[in-house]
Amino acid sequence: MSGTPHRYAIVGTGSRATMYVNAIIERGDRAALVALADPNPKRIAHHAAAVEAAGLPAPAVYAAADFGTLLAETDPDTVIVTSVDATHHEYILAALAADKDVISEKPLTTTAEHAAEILAAEAASAGKVTVTFNYRYNPLHEKVAELLREGAIGEITSVGFDWLLDTRHGADYFRRWHREEANSGGLLVHKSGHHFDLVNWWLDAAPVRAFAKGRLAFYGENGKANGHDRGYERVHGSEAAADDPFALHMEENPTLKALYLDAEDEDGYIRDQSVFAPGVTIYDDMMALVDYDSGVTLSYRLTAYSPWEGYRVHFNGTQGRLELLVVENDHVNPALKGPNGASIHGTHAAAEEGRYELTVHPFWTKPTKIDLGEYNRAGHGGGDTRMLGVLFDGDTDPHDRSASAQDGLNALAAGLASNASIRTGQSVAVADLFKLEK
Repeated sequence: MSGTPHRYAIVGTGSRATMYVNAIIERGDRAALVALADPNPKRIAHHAAAVEAAGLPAPAVYAAADFGTLLAETDPDTVIVTSVDATHHEYILAALAADKDVISEKPLTTTAEHAAEILAAEAASAGKVTVTFNYRYNPLHEKVAELLREGAIGEITSVGFDWLLDTRHGADYFRRWHREEANSGGLLVHKSGHHFDLVNWWLDAAPVRAFAKGRLAFYGENGKANGHDRGYERVHGSEAAADDPFALHMEENPTLKALYLDAEDEDGYIRDQSVFAPGVTIYDDMMALVDYDSGVTLSYRLTAYSPWEGYRVHFNGTQGRLELLVVENDHVNPALKGPNGASIHGTHAAAEEGRYELTVHPFWTKPTKIDLGEYNRAGHGGGDTRMLGVLFDGDTDPHDRSASAQDGLNALAAGLASNASIRTGQSVAVADLFKLEK
């Protein structure tokens, strides 16, 4: 393909940046990674080396604090933000001020104030913000959207959503920077934002009020009481962690070793903390009731210490009920190592068994099972590949799944209102939280 390549810069070069770096490398004839920024130079160097190894020009490298200089000197068309959640707004606002487009990992940000600032900045900018809610692109979720919009169960009246993170995936949030609410907003913002966005998209509605309960029931210092704590603070160098099913052995994974273990001397960030070490300020057991502007009510629960991973979602309607069950993996085998084993959760499908069931239950007739063929459990159910096609290739998207800054705010709203409800013990109106007009 001829023409000038689209110019990208990435800020935040942890493991999540890998998907975007690889996507740009694969499209080297029409996409160029012109700059990388991060507080840690060794993480930057890892991704820069991957670009050079592909025979492409090396990106310019910058400290995160020099992001303004990056914008001025490299003039990217689009900035990709994959930094720590609580810093997203810094780079989004700077990019919009320079009239650049932004692709931001979820969540959009972690506070209502910063979300409002981003929307105002976007309105004044020639750039636009896209939030990467990849679950929208999962073919199962696409089919749910089609069935609901075709009226398969009539008018939707309520939704139930139960998401289970297993002791591989769920545990990982409690050993890294996400374990501190100040960094991630907690799981109701960082993880549940995916789920709240799905419901918002399925319903074509926005949350208006939430009442929630949450607690740290399993991880953190609960490990002493539940018998799982082996007494070490981090895995590397600990004999007690050798056969611990909750341990992350970074030296067994070349990417994690390069990005984190070998880079510790630059910033002191420890990626393999014990999930039972002190200092956890997020919840691992949460439930929320969310009211929508359409009149629909959502009942939601997130458990981060399940023996299996997956989710159940059901929709009640005036003409029946729709149910989706997804088993990402039916158990966790701690003997498995590697990219799809017990050490990490990533783009690969888990080695254990998985399945799905999508069923429509009309009134007064037999239920109908919807068969979509074999379910791809890798890359968020195949959603990552589809999303990258829309983001980087301009693929046609008849389901309008590209999420805007407003979509990012709506997903954040349910999480922040739920967090505020947990703190106060009262239901919280989104309009009050975001100081919006009622």
